[in-house]
Order: sequence, then C-alpha cells, then structure tokens
Amino acid sequence: MSTASTAPPDHAPRILVIEPDEVLAQHVSADLRESGYETAIALDAAAAMQQAQDFQPALIVIDRMLSGESGLALCHTLRTAGARMPVLMLMAKDSVDDRVACLEAGADDYFLKPYRTEDFLKLVHLYLQPETSTNEQLRFADLVLDLATRRAFRQERTIDLTMKEFELLKYLMEHPREVLTREQILENVWGYDFVGESNVIEVYIRYLRLKIEEEGEKRLIQTVRGVGYVLREA
Repeated sequence: MSTASTAPPDHAPRILVIEPDEVLAQHVSADLRESGYETAIALDAAAAMQQAQDFQPALIVIDRMLSGESGLALCHTLRTAGARMPVLMLMAKDSVDDRVACLEAGADDYFLKPYRTEDFLKLVHLYLQPETSTNEQLRFADLVLDLATRRAFRQERTIDLTMKEFELLKYLMEHPREVLTREQILENVWGYDFVGESNVIEVYIRYLRLKIEEEGEKRLIQTVRGVGYVLREA
C-alpha cells in the first residue's frame, strides 16, 4: 500500500466509505486509517443511511454505482435529511453531464476511477483541513461571506454553500469589479488542470446564482461573454 505525502490530521476525523465493492472499500478504508482517519464502511444505501446517523462522519465517500440505489440518489437523500458534511463521489466517467448530476445531487466534489491512493488522500485532506479561527468576512453590496463558517448571507438570509461554491464565491469577492477569465478561475478555485473543460465553471456559476438570488435579489455575478465573470452591480 502506498503512503501519500499528506500530513495526518491533528485529531481523527471520521469518514464513511459507501462502496459496494468490498475489496475496494477495504482498500480505501485502510488508506484512510493509515493517514490518521477513523473509518466505517457501508456496502449499500440502507446500511449507509444508518451509518451516517450512528457514526456521525466528518466526510462521506460514495460510489456512484451502488446496488439498488444510485450513489447520486443516496447523496440527494442525505442532503434532504440535513447532512451538511462534505460528500465526495467516486465516478467512472468525467463528462460535463456527470459533473452536473454530481452537483445536483449535492456532492461537493468527485474522484475519478481507477482509485489512486495519493491523489484521493490529497482530496480528502483538502476537505478536512482544520478551519482557521477567523472573524473575517468579505462583503460586496448586500452580500456577505463568512470565512469561518463558509456561509453567505444576503438580506438576513443564510445561504449554505458546498466547498466548491464557497471557494468560487470567495475568489470572486476577493477580486470585486475585476473581470476574471475562465482560466484564472479554474487555476485558483479548482487548483488542478481542467484544460478544455471550462464548462464546469458555468455549472457552478449557475447554481451559485440560484442560491444567492433565491429571493429575486439583484444579480451580482455578471457574465463577460467570451472572457469570464465579474462581481459587480449591473
């Protein structure tokens, strides 16, 4: 078993692995334990719902191809039930439609098969980094982003964000009124190579707009056709 260069966490966050392939489930679980995490395994959706309640994980890993119920449907069920921890989806395909489906189900991110220990552990570590103690907030017009809670506020309304939505909004709010290209956004928000796949930005922008304009508020994220996006009042 290879060991990732990721530093172990200071404590032992709990991770629930929902994977119908028992050999792969044990492999993923062993890698996580070796990196300092506490793990539990569920082989199907029914067991996963019970484990999510009993184990109280800090992060959940779900294989999209579950027997009896898709991983996407399970993710949606967990979110509907109020689960707010990061959810990572194991997927075999990487099309824009797959990403949209992943986002619509409520997953924060995805990891492409075949499973690779070091890359997977880096992604897990990214989502389970200890939150820094800060009272800092970013503000633009009537939109507020709290960096400690990773929540947005508008018109006294609390807006829950996935990790990627938070990072995207944070990047836009750190550069108000500055036109940001798709390449800049991909590099600074996703942090890895998405050459030729900038459609993923459109997907996240659309869902971010739906959340921050839920009550018919004024649009703040403007599209600069052929270039990218800018945070400004129209």
